[in-house]
Amino acid sequence: MKIGFIAMSGIRACNKELMAFGLTLPGFVERSKVIASLPSLGLLTLAGMTPPDVEIEYVEVPDIAEQTGLPCTCDVAAIASFTAQIRDAYTLADRYRAAGIKVVLGGLHVSAVPDEAGRHADAVVIGEGEIVWPKLVEDAKQGQLRSVYDARGKSFDLADAPMPRFELLDPEQYNRLTVQTQRGCSLSCDFCASSILISPRFKTKPVAKVLAEIHRIQEIWKHPFIEFADDNTFVDKRHSKELVAALVPEGIKWFTETDISVAEDVQLLKLMRESSCAQILIGLESPVSEALDGIERHSNWKMKQFPKYRDAIARIQDHGITVNGCFVLGLDRTDVTSFEQIYNFVNTSGLFEVQITFMTPFPGTPLYERLRNEGRILDEGAWERSTLFDINFQPQQMSVDELEHGFRELATRLYSAEAIADRRKRFFDRQRVLQRNAV
Repeated sequence: MKIGFIAMSGIRACNKELMAFGLTLPGFVERSKVIASLPSLGLLTLAGMTPPDVEIEYVEVPDIAEQTGLPCTCDVAAIASFTAQIRDAYTLADRYRAAGIKVVLGGLHVSAVPDEAGRHADAVVIGEGEIVWPKLVEDAKQGQLRSVYDARGKSFDLADAPMPRFELLDPEQYNRLTVQTQRGCSLSCDFCASSILISPRFKTKPVAKVLAEIHRIQEIWKHPFIEFADDNTFVDKRHSKELVAALVPEGIKWFTETDISVAEDVQLLKLMRESSCAQILIGLESPVSEALDGIERHSNWKMKQFPKYRDAIARIQDHGITVNGCFVLGLDRTDVTSFEQIYNFVNTSGLFEVQITFMTPFPGTPLYERLRNEGRILDEGAWERSTLFDINFQPQQMSVDELEHGFRELATRLYSAEAIADRRKRFFDRQRVLQRNAV
């Protein structure tokens, strides 16, 4: 039996005007291009726990319109996709099934809307795939695939995580590889469509396991850039310090996403600098505290952190670690004044890099359910608009046109060559001052 692991890897904004506009700006779609170019760690992980008597192949399909035939010949096609590309995944799944080939669909989107996905698959996986994959493969061998493999209510121990099959990748196609160090998140943000949908309980992977994966990558790539595929890497500060200390002798550059609290641990920041952390991405969401009210549903944690934003950015960047500050446009407590507020905050906070996206109601999130109940979803099921660069909701305090226009104007100002050069200059000028004072 042969299993084809197929990743739908492309992301494109539906709004053609915004897409064409974005292609002229250095930072506008840069982050989503990076995400789209990363291999599917989930599929590589399942490949790593597939028994050796099963032949496997990993392929990526960036654009279904350019795919005239089936991307690989196999007996079972295991397809993974972002929400924005799920329609293409369904199209490909339908082609495989028409050819008499079994299809398995899984991942965040499928776990959120399994009934929808089930109309295009012989089997759907809900929740953590590692829990049900061995049984699914055995059933496939016997020709007895079940329609649903549901891992909800169970938890996979990351101490048992298999080695992802990085060797299935073409080394020439990737210079940025993903490694997962934990799963889930202690926060509960309204709009978050991340691994908390798969694993509601936060858990960490043993550092020895993480290092083993990095060493495997280093056997294939001479100078890999590692991106930790975590929702919030530094939630568990004890685990974080152990991990980052272990990275110090590895000599790799790395990037991750975390929250603003990392700035409070000077020891951790020093270790991050010593281990060659290139940048951290932090969801600041808004430059005004009122807009943060209620975003984090457990304890309003994000709003409570707001007074620390500027000092935290300075403390992190003074350790030589650049911050990519992320802002969400269209939050309920914001209006047309929010665009200027973001611009001013970026200019006065010293942020090295900035990312702006539209608030996006992903399926399975509290945000989606709330907006649907309020009648504010513009087109239910229009998953192709879940790109972060398209609008599929009615803003509360402005029109759709005002939100789109404000986004476009703000992007023009933030991502001009002059603005980017100025942010970089300020960062490096500050680094030089710190180095002189340290002598």
